[in-house]
Amino acid sequence: MTLHRFTKWTVAAAVAISGSALVAVTPNAAATPNDDRAAVWDSLARCESGGNWSANTGNGYYGGLQFSRSTWAANGGEQFNRYPHRASRDQQIAVAENLRDARGGYGAWPACSRKLGLPR
Repeated sequence: MTLHRFTKWTVAAAVAISGSALVAVTPNAAATPNDDRAAVWDSLARCESGGNWSANTGNGYYGGLQFSRSTWAANGGEQFNRYPHRASRDQQIAVAENLRDARGGYGAWPACSRKLGLPR
């Protein structure tokens, strides 16, 4: 069985073509409007921490994206929690986007951004 992932653009195109409202049932009931954006962060987290958004291995880096406490604080993370691994996945992604935007790419995650072919 092949599952198809529907994006907001797929649904918008279907509505535009049919001229009527459409109720789409997606294969992923937990899908959110920002799934396409989050997919990059999920891939990066799989590379950095095995996808464990609560990672705290004692190496000085925390959460799914392995933030240091200083990087976390400098990019707005403490509004959510003092430690990255105690913040939600979405909160970690919000801080990561601040960091990425401030640095102009994914260079804060050098090995995994290279492995995933992300702009650094």
